[in-house]
Amino acid sequence: MRREFDGKVAVITGAATGIGRATALAFAREGAEVVVSDVSDGGGETTVGLIRKAGGNARCVTCDISKPEQVKALVAGTVQQYGRLDVAFNNAGIEGTMAPLGQLTHEVFERVIAVNLTGQFTCMKYELEQMEKQGSGAIINNASILGTVAFAGAGAYVAAKHGLIGLTRVAALEYAPKGIRVNAVCPGFIETPMLERAGLLADPATKQMLENLHAMKRLGRSEEIAEVVVFLASEKASFVTGHPMLVDGGYVAQ
Repeated sequence: MRREFDGKVAVITGAATGIGRATALAFAREGAEVVVSDVSDGGGETTVGLIRKAGGNARCVTCDISKPEQVKALVAGTVQQYGRLDVAFNNAGIEGTMAPLGQLTHEVFERVIAVNLTGQFTCMKYELEQMEKQGSGAIINNASILGTVAFAGAGAYVAAKHGLIGLTRVAALEYAPKGIRVNAVCPGFIETPMLERAGLLADPATKQMLENLHAMKRLGRSEEIAEVVVFLASEKASFVTGHPMLVDGGYVAQ
């Protein structure tokens, strides 16, 4: 039986852990050749190992999306090996430091913007260049509920994610006539290493507070985001572009 992405090539950034890893596994399950990209060689190779163990095909490429030359090489290397780029999930991101705006340093703000906004722009730039040559492609950017609402203490992250949704919409308008769809996925709080690094899961009271922010009264799972990304990249979403899709357990509906 033919799978949704047989013969297709997908690049996933930030694929060493969490949502990126779950999405890489999901695309491989559906038949895609998966290029696993991350700043972490070890985590990326672990993801590749999991894909191969499940019967899929993947390779790992180290890439810091805040470095344009590395992003350009990621896309060029993918095309050199596979001949095309059909799907890109721009997932890589960092959380930054939680602090009120008046206490946020320029260095932290600029680093979050460099990865979560400028880095995503760089990914889209080179992906779109290749997809335009092909006349087809689908890009999904990992935004956040914090691209649609604010969260006290997360000014840099909120600014970057709001900007990313704006870029997603612009790219969708510009490239729809060229056969390319561009969407964003907007997760709620997902139980991932990013939340662990931010110190939001270690304290039971803090974790419960986060859970209670969602109408479903729980955190999301990486696999739940992965399935939506696969949908947005698929022909099932052939008339969907420029859309920031909330996958948030009812967080924004309240």
